[in-house]
Amino acid sequence: MIAYFIRVSRKARRIMEASAFFLQLALILVAARLAAEIATRFGAPGVIGELVAGIVLGPSVLGWIEATEVIRLLAEIGIILLLFEVGLETDINRLARSGRQSVVAALGGFVMPFVLGYALCRFLFGLDVLLSLFVGGALTATSIGVTVRILRDVGRQDSREGQVVLGAAVIDDVLGVLLLALLYEFSRSGDLSLANVSRLALFVGLFFVLAPVAAKAMSAVISRYGRVTDMPGLVATVIVSLVLLFAWMAHAVGAPELLGGFAAGLALSRRFFLPFGAALARDGDFADEVERDMKPIVQLFTPIFFVTVGLSLDLRQVDWGSAFVWLFSLSLAVVAIAGKIAGGYLLFREHWLMKSAIGMAMVPRGEVGLIFAELGRSAGVFDDASYAAMVLVIAYTTLFSPFWIKLFYRLYGHRAELADEADAGSGGAAVRRE
Repeated sequence: MIAYFIRVSRKARRIMEASAFFLQLALILVAARLAAEIATRFGAPGVIGELVAGIVLGPSVLGWIEATEVIRLLAEIGIILLLFEVGLETDINRLARSGRQSVVAALGGFVMPFVLGYALCRFLFGLDVLLSLFVGGALTATSIGVTVRILRDVGRQDSREGQVVLGAAVIDDVLGVLLLALLYEFSRSGDLSLANVSRLALFVGLFFVLAPVAAKAMSAVISRYGRVTDMPGLVATVIVSLVLLFAWMAHAVGAPELLGGFAAGLALSRRFFLPFGAALARDGDFADEVERDMKPIVQLFTPIFFVTVGLSLDLRQVDWGSAFVWLFSLSLAVVAIAGKIAGGYLLFREHWLMKSAIGMAMVPRGEVGLIFAELGRSAGVFDDASYAAMVLVIAYTTLFSPFWIKLFYRLYGHRAELADEADAGSGGAAVRRE
């Protein structure tokens, strides 16, 4: 009898947990939509509304929803699918042409915040070496999901600076993974294993080269099978499975999962082709079908990601009366913003509008910065004050960047579009200077 009641109580608990999750997910989706609508009505990007919805629902304000493992998993699917859609819409030729600029912007936006952040912590605030390294590492991050959404909200995701920023953000993610591996190794053993990091870099590079080729080959099979079956929903089901498979493969080689989604989208885009085999030629109709069937799925999962970023910010942990927290966080915010913008200005031959747009678009830290901060906290590197300061810096750069970028394009957008069109029309040789 006792065993029976135990089984019944466990079953009832699981049912209650499931129903609570359903309610939380419903709140997330509805709040994200309403907040995005309100934000756009006031002239702000929709992503701001979704981030604020997460802050309000989360521990910072109401405390109704926690970023549980299940919610984080759905958010991870959202960012992977968002990057798949970005890859699907990417002009591979423009991305290739912007390769040098992307590398320069990525390296500048990676190295400068790291060096400035480390120097600020070590020499101005007198913090220890490991904490200073973790702070510098957190400042190197660029949230590709937030950045892409902002550029999409202002209608510049397909512009030349948008392609440069996309390439730079992808490179930043890879560099961030390598740096995170180095810092984790250092915090755990007190020593650096360059051999492990080099091996990781090799695996990531091979994956990013070979994954689009494999995805393109698979897409040819999917396209042919799709023509001979009457089963509805085949394309969406198989493509989602393919994207998740590539996300798993990316994780298996040590790369961020979202790079798997981006590689799959890039391969399935109508502008990607392989230089062999007529069987793998570009199929525009299939690319259109993929884009049409996947868009509702992407639009369902993506807001969960941005709300979860807000849920992850517990602003109640901040000691608002601490002078150190304010001074430290504001100093880091200046360094975080200046370092990324300075990275854009390393593109010496570009128009100053292009440099500014690229630098500002790489400022948001979002979930990538939170990963660094959380790893530092779990490893015992950050104390409460320094962790709170990092959370504030991530909140500054994530929440306010869309306003700066939108204001920039409101003031200079027409000139930026003319510069972009002139450059495209002249093969990249025109409008390098004002």
